[in-house]
Amino acid sequence: MSFKEDNLIQTKTFDFALRIIKFYTQCKSQNEFILSKQILRCGTSIGANVEEAIAAQSKKDFISKLSIANREARETKYWLRLYQSSNLVQIEIDSYLKEIESIINILTKIIKTSSENL
Repeated sequence: MSFKEDNLIQTKTFDFALRIIKFYTQCKSQNEFILSKQILRCGTSIGANVEEAIAAQSKKDFISKLSIANREARETKYWLRLYQSSNLVQIEIDSYLKEIESIINILTKIIKTSSENL
């Protein structure tokens, strides 16, 4: 399936991945190289797993892929909270936390609804 602008979670996770890439670049410019690799990995894999879910072979496969995306989103939230509490970098974290919370909520709702319709 091709990229569709009307697929909310696909658009949100793609845009968030772009923001995470910029976040990673900002971290590197502030000489923070350890946690930034973790957040780059999980923050960009959310959208990759959403893409895989869109091409799922079954409803169970769809739910499984979105569940992986949801776990990656929760891990991303964890790393963002660590950044916020540790003050490792001088980057405003609140907007990232707000966005990842929105993504988690949407993914959770899709998974729940899809599971109920199995």
